[in-house]
Amino acid sequence: MTDVSLPTGAALPNWTPRPRPPQTPMEGRFCRLEPLDPAEHARELFEANSLDRDNRNWTYLSVGPFADFDSYRAWLEQVAKGPDPVFHSIIDRATGKAAGVASFMRIDPPNGVIEVGHINYSPLLQRKPAATEAMFLMMHRAFDELGYRRYEWKCDSLNAASRAAALRLGFQYEGLFRQAVVYKGRSRDTAWFSIIDSEWPALRSAYERWLAAENFDAHGHQKRKLNELIALVRG
Repeated sequence: MTDVSLPTGAALPNWTPRPRPPQTPMEGRFCRLEPLDPAEHARELFEANSLDRDNRNWTYLSVGPFADFDSYRAWLEQVAKGPDPVFHSIIDRATGKAAGVASFMRIDPPNGVIEVGHINYSPLLQRKPAATEAMFLMMHRAFDELGYRRYEWKCDSLNAASRAAALRLGFQYEGLFRQAVVYKGRSRDTAWFSIIDSEWPALRSAYERWLAAENFDAHGHQKRKLNELIALVRG
């Protein structure tokens, strides 16, 4: 018999497992996310990544850098098979070309948990509105379209850029998993971040205000920073 005097988590009487992410595009004003298609996207992605001359972007990724196009395309063909992770190419609407990738991964429909990962923004995408909008579109799909409860971001604890990006995007830091991963012959402590469904409506409002046309001047420069807008809605 269960001891009803012990504390328990909130009841979820109507909870049902969440759908898996569909293989359909996500449309934004600055970018479009398409299911990864190596035949269509590999060359553009390889050329965009080649602008990272010293291969800094690959430092904290589990793969790469790739010596040539054929090896990069072979890797894309492997990961595009799914079903987890589910890779997307990020198409910059300004150029119509693929400039980065991101994926849904560690997809856990019974518990409503999903992670964003394998993020690799080429120099053509970095620090552009499309880069932020891509993350918003993936959150929108996870929370609004599919009804997930928890959205995760994880990175090497030494990856200062990724940690800063997570905080800017509204994730909450949850802690450090020590010696969690071995990759590229070295040890990784993993920093964990998350957004949960109760936080999403306020964050969505901040994103929508940041992405609005009136938040950018004639040269495409932001007027209000995203972290400022997030701080406002959080109070």
